[in-house]
Amino acid sequence: MQPLIDNARTFGQRPEEFAELAEGQSPQVLFITCSDSRVVPALITGARPGQLFELRTAGNIVPPYGSDRPTGEAATVEYAVEVLGVQDVVVCGHSHCGAVGALVRGDDLDAVPAVRDWLAHAADEPGGADPKDPAVALAVQHHVLAQLLRLRSYPCVEKRLADGRLRVRGWYYEVHTGAVLEHRVDTDSFEAL
Repeated sequence: MQPLIDNARTFGQRPEEFAELAEGQSPQVLFITCSDSRVVPALITGARPGQLFELRTAGNIVPPYGSDRPTGEAATVEYAVEVLGVQDVVVCGHSHCGAVGALVRGDDLDAVPAVRDWLAHAADEPGGADPKDPAVALAVQHHVLAQLLRLRSYPCVEKRLADGRLRVRGWYYEVHTGAVLEHRVDTDSFEAL
C-alpha cells in the first residue's frame, strides 16, 4: 500500500496538468470491463484523464435493463450515452477471468451469495469452454458477445445505434500477453486490433 500512498501524495503536485479537467468531461468512449485489478483501461488504451468513461463490474456483466428497478450500471450507461454523448461503447472481457471461470466450472458460490447472485446476471452460461483452461478464452469471448447483446437492449443504446450516433465493440484482453482482440462481425471472430 505504501507505494500507492506515496504516488497519491505527489500526484496532486502537478496542478497545471489537470486544471482544464475542472471545466467538465467529454469522453468519446464508455469502457465497460471487469473489476479485475489486472485490467487497467487507461493502460490498455493509453487514455488520459477525461478520455474514457469507465464502468467496472465483476465479470464485466451488463445487467438486464429495467426502468422499474434501475441499477448503477444502467445509470452509468444511460448517462454516458444520453448526457455525455459517447460515440463508442467497448465491452472488454479478459483472459483468466475469475467470474467467467466460476461459471464455466460451476463453482459453488454459496459462501459468497452476493457474487453468486451477481453472476446470475451473466445472461447465458458462457459456452465453448474447457473448464481446465485457466484462460477460459473462448468462454470469455462468448460472454463478451452476450453482454453486447444485452447492452443493445438498453433503450438509449438501441436508439443511438439506430440513428448511427453510437457504435458498440467487443474486446478481449489477454492479461498474460497484453494483446487486445476485437470481435469482427464479418468473420464472427476475435482478431487483433
